[in-house]
Amino acid sequence: MRCSLVAVAVNSLPVRLRSLDIVTTSPSDHPGAPAHDSQRKLVSVSQFVPATPAQIFDVLAKPSMHSVIDGSGSVRGKLVGPDRLSLGAKFGMSMYLVLPYRITNTVVEFEESKRIGWRHFGGHVWRYLLEPVEGGTLVTEQFDYSTNRANWFLKAMKAIKNNEVAMRKTLLNLAKHFE
Repeated sequence: MRCSLVAVAVNSLPVRLRSLDIVTTSPSDHPGAPAHDSQRKLVSVSQFVPATPAQIFDVLAKPSMHSVIDGSGSVRGKLVGPDRLSLGAKFGMSMYLVLPYRITNTVVEFEESKRIGWRHFGGHVWRYLLEPVEGGTLVTEQFDYSTNRANWFLKAMKAIKNNEVAMRKTLLNLAKHFE
């Protein structure tokens, strides 16, 4: 399924990508279509980024860069953990969502220059998938709540809708980082 979503997104990219146009794609043939798959409990958004997968992965694998690209406004700068992430690495971040708090994440998916994902005590996974395309990389960010421990909390916080908006902003920030 993921491959077909990537293929749709890549096929829908305009020819003028080399001019660094910022293009946001949805996992659908219809621009602006919802990125939420309620059956799979997955929110997935994609963005062309004018950089190699390795360059992008270096940003994603450095927790100190997360506050720079964060589109939610919730990731704050104080960090505990390694300078660069690896499979099984734990890292903590200062966060703010209504109130300040700290969160500790564990890297649960790691494939150099291709995939990185982490989860915290809530059980859901934040994941980035990198696919090389002409002139750069198609970056897909996913919020996978299929293993979430508190779906009632996600609903109460309107996390599905809010995360999609924040993810789109994060990917735009990532693209702008490489302009």
